[in-house]
Amino acid sequence: MTSASDPRQLRAELETLTTEAFRPELAGIDRLPTLEIARLMNGEDTAVPPAVAERLPLIAAAIDAIAARMARGGRLIYAGAGTAGRLGVLDASECPPTFNTDPDRVVGLIAGGAEAMVTSVEGAEDSKELARKDLDSLVLTADDTVVGVSASGRTPYAVGAVEHARAVGALTVGLACNAHSALAAAAEHGIEIVVGPELISGSTRLKAGTAQKLVLNMLSTITMIRLGKTYGNLMVDVRASNDKLRARSRRIVALATGAADEEIERALAETGGEVKNAILTILADVDGPTAARLLAESGGHLRAALSGAGG
Repeated sequence: MTSASDPRQLRAELETLTTEAFRPELAGIDRLPTLEIARLMNGEDTAVPPAVAERLPLIAAAIDAIAARMARGGRLIYAGAGTAGRLGVLDASECPPTFNTDPDRVVGLIAGGAEAMVTSVEGAEDSKELARKDLDSLVLTADDTVVGVSASGRTPYAVGAVEHARAVGALTVGLACNAHSALAAAAEHGIEIVVGPELISGSTRLKAGTAQKLVLNMLSTITMIRLGKTYGNLMVDVRASNDKLRARSRRIVALATGAADEEIERALAETGGEVKNAILTILADVDGPTAARLLAESGGHLRAALSGAGG
């Protein structure tokens, strides 16, 4: 780990990173009309999806490995600093309302803790020891997955998290935006999305941040698909925690079954508002307790439960 007291070595290291590169052709960007800057940014962003596409086989392999462990009860844990950490926390926090997961099944760790979500916590990202302590507080098992996220691919907190997780037998994924990164090298599954220099030099919340968000979307969403959290492209495990989500629940049951409103209301009432169970009661013509049993026997996979019911 580069020491904060060795600024020359750190500067030399940063100068080798694509994400930190200076683009002289954009040195006059502050003199351009606003619309032209917006066009430049929009054009820059178009480079991100192709860069992600180049790594799809690696992403898919990581997802299959994550899903296998989560099916055994493991957790998906993101670890990063700054923007990368915030993106991990964001992705984790959206899993409970979207897929009805327990809050401790997908976890986001950010260097410096909750305070770092809204302000800089000096020195936190430079500590591998802090990453180890944060992971130790979760009591890692071999069924867990730790995804280190870092645009540079050198952030000590992310690298330290992956190194520690791998040492205790957990699955590890390293998501970076520079080639030949220490983070990818430390992980069992290294994913490097190289999007090139940023519009504003070193501002990796831009293209690099977008690339990380796209990959994290895939890791969590496709893992949840593999775990049976969807039926087709419907969020059948959605948690109806507010009026909008309750309306969405009714709509999902309608789309999955084609049933009339009265039948949908009865099914949701009988199953305590559980969308997946309500769909099963309608499509398989079973009662609420039977639907719950079939889903439990199928590991929560609606298609398998329908098959088991002869639906």
